[in-house]
Amino acid sequence: MGHCYNTININAPIDKVWETIRNFHDLSWAEGVITSLRIVGAKQGDEIGARRVLNDAFHETLTELDAAQHSFSYSIDDGPGPIAKNSVDNYIGSVKLSQTHNGTFVEWRSSFESTNSKEVAEFCDPIYQALLSALQETLS
Repeated sequence: MGHCYNTININAPIDKVWETIRNFHDLSWAEGVITSLRIVGAKQGDEIGARRVLNDAFHETLTELDAAQHSFSYSIDDGPGPIAKNSVDNYIGSVKLSQTHNGTFVEWRSSFESTNSKEVAEFCDPIYQALLSALQETLS
């Protein structure tokens, strides 16, 4: 099983960071990284089963949302290159926030099954790093 793991410390209260990222249908904080977001279906951004298409390429579904734990998980159902549905199985991404003494620690991880895990990680890690940097910039 392959995985990605990226983190960042953000100098903002956990509740402010959570309020910024908790809505699966709102990635306005990731301007420049996410160029388009299309909502698929009628579910709201805080409802399990909410679906979206990012940048006309990444098809994702919200699979878990735990406000008390400041975390959510999603599946990537299809995407470009190494994360296309015929190249990867059981792709689950998750974001978890933890309070620190001076802000919030953000973990963005994923796990997946692929015959080329290294290629998937090399494709996804820079995206997660860019998203975390955008989040930090938004909240600075």
